[in-house]
Amino acid sequence: MQTPLPSALAFSNIALFLDFDGTLVPIASHPDAVTLPHRQRRLLSKLQTQLKGALAVISGRRLADLERLTAPLPLTLAGCHGAQRRDSDGTRHTERLESEATAYLGAVLAEFSQQHPGTVFEDKTYAFALHYRQAPQHERACRDTMTRLWQAYRDTYQLTEGKCLLELRHHTCHKGRAVQRLLDTPPFRRRIPLFIGDDRTDEDAFPVVNAHGGFSVRVGEAAQSQATYRLDSIEEVLSWLERQTRSMSP
Repeated sequence: MQTPLPSALAFSNIALFLDFDGTLVPIASHPDAVTLPHRQRRLLSKLQTQLKGALAVISGRRLADLERLTAPLPLTLAGCHGAQRRDSDGTRHTERLESEATAYLGAVLAEFSQQHPGTVFEDKTYAFALHYRQAPQHERACRDTMTRLWQAYRDTYQLTEGKCLLELRHHTCHKGRAVQRLLDTPPFRRRIPLFIGDDRTDEDAFPVVNAHGGFSVRVGEAAQSQATYRLDSIEEVLSWLERQTRSMSP
């Protein structure tokens, strides 16, 4: 059971990690329909300055998508659950991908999506996602197909479930490892981590944050979560972060 996040923290010494979809912006019917509104853009810019760069967005989206959505903000971005990263100075880091299954999985799932209208397939190189939000009648077929593929490649890929989506993630895709790598480098080093996320893959980061004596925050209700704290909605996330910016000097 998570408790409400305190209204005020000693925020200037925080290393802030934020999920994107479902945390900063609402989940859309199609991933490409998402935009970053002015309110969120302004908030991220202010946090980036006040935290002296110790702010990172860590998402299951491709790094290229995050760059497009947040441009021109010079944020640290981690895409594909951390397998791809761009530092605030533009330096890029990419995990090595050693899997002969990549092309096969992409081809099978692309064909599946074509045969099941309304489903959306995302090939993220390090992960493969099937969305059925617009085609709930195909949920069972999505589950059966993804489970079959996972059983064939379970030594290399993990099957996770999100909000109306199923995803096969390469083992290099792990938000907990992404957080730890960032905490080992400036400007995040020697700061207290605070991670806010709303989905299953964010659970990978919460134990790392907790081990550092930080603040793990789940957005919305979750029957089982490793998060210590809770914010009930995206609006609560934004309002809480805005209060922290007001408590700090410019």
